[in-house]
Amino acid sequence: MQLDTPKIIQNRHSIDEEAIDSCSNLIIVLDRNTDPVHLPYGKTLKQRLRADDHKLEASAPFHTRLPNAVGTRVTLQIADPARSPFEILSTAREIIATHRQPVPAELIIACLGRDSGAMEKCSEALLAAALAADFPMPEFKSKKSPTKHLKRIRFYGHTVDHGYARTVAEARGNNLARYLTALPPNELTPRSYRQRIVKLARANGWKMEFLDTRKLATRGAGAFLAVSQGSPEPDAGILHLRYTPMKLSGKPAVALVGKGICFDTGGTNLKPARHMHGMHEDMEGSAVALGTLLALTTLKADFPVDCWLALAQNHIGPKAYKQNDVVKAANGTTIEVMHTDAEGRMVLADTLTFASRAAPGLIMDFATLTGSCVGALSTRMSGAVTNRLELIPEIIEAGFASGERVWPFPLEPDYDKALKSDIADIKQCTLDSDADHILAAAFLKRFIDGDIPWVHVDLSAGNHKGGLAHIPTDVTGFGVRFALQLLDRKNPGLTL
Repeated sequence: MQLDTPKIIQNRHSIDEEAIDSCSNLIIVLDRNTDPVHLPYGKTLKQRLRADDHKLEASAPFHTRLPNAVGTRVTLQIADPARSPFEILSTAREIIATHRQPVPAELIIACLGRDSGAMEKCSEALLAAALAADFPMPEFKSKKSPTKHLKRIRFYGHTVDHGYARTVAEARGNNLARYLTALPPNELTPRSYRQRIVKLARANGWKMEFLDTRKLATRGAGAFLAVSQGSPEPDAGILHLRYTPMKLSGKPAVALVGKGICFDTGGTNLKPARHMHGMHEDMEGSAVALGTLLALTTLKADFPVDCWLALAQNHIGPKAYKQNDVVKAANGTTIEVMHTDAEGRMVLADTLTFASRAAPGLIMDFATLTGSCVGALSTRMSGAVTNRLELIPEIIEAGFASGERVWPFPLEPDYDKALKSDIADIKQCTLDSDADHILAAAFLKRFIDGDIPWVHVDLSAGNHKGGLAHIPTDVTGFGVRFALQLLDRKNPGLTL
């Protein structure tokens, strides 16, 4: 798993023809009113645009090759400040794809416009797309094609003091999340997952504690254990990681919680093949939480971060939990099991209880939790629910600004009525297709001890055919950029 990134070099001066003649791949970012004739090789570029009858627009970049010795591949891109971050990132993904056939050793991005804000947005998007495209995803083919990677990304004409540190950190977190999520289920079991995290914890100075099934039993975590009891291997558990900054700022800790179901058969309510295929990705929430922790650590965030990962598998077998079971969660709540394929909310229930007992300033949980959220939003956006009305506009704005679009759903008290049980404190879910993404959040809310701000992210955009925003793979690792954007609004300083 390669988490290194290409070297980033910034040059204040504009690019000239001599520099262009030494590079194979060049992206030129322009203002809307810039005439290409004034650029290096401007007459050639202007002629090519006319010959192709191409009207240069922000959504329609122009690609060509220069008639120099190296045949420089050139893209002209308009930076339009009116476009949304999602649109800018999506165009950046398309541009970067054209510059990977073949993959160059160096990519040059020349900013030749006067609007520094628009230049930075476009440059950041291109860098994010390049870092995502350059990352090698898992491959198990017997004959592997030789892989090339970018060694350098060089900027001309525009510099930033932060050196794109946040973009690089977000890319590291996203790449980690995508890689882990894409691993097949025999390669990523709860045991092997934990072994991988041990190496990451040592490399990043995280404290680590693993609550195995024996420890969970002593702590009364019956909701988690109901799911894990069907597994033939006793490797399930809750993994707790802790990042502590070198200098404490006095800011409250943030808790990240992730659903880590390494494979989901549906349990005794067995999924059909069509819906079971791809269920090794049901641990993506934990990968996003882990990737967010890595990004925050890379940025040396000035507040503590706790990361809680619920690692298990939902197996079918003689010991698997079943409908009508009643189990007791770690906070004493009794739960009537209605459907064994609603296992995510079960493992998250106890994990949220443990996370909230430390009284963090904010809890964020990530989970590929419900099909109804996909039905509501498709796989283009992810859903969110919070117990704080004042966080709703913050969630929308963080989703917009990050390019990882998130839309909040309500959490009104009358939804709780649907989860009323005749035999236990609460039903796990209903058997109707009645806003299950909201009911799942209403269920999880019961396990937030105390009055702690909480944001639940249902990762309906965790897998999108053909990629999403700047991400070129179906597995998107959605959530790291969004989380950092939201946390930066509450704890300013993550741009450094």
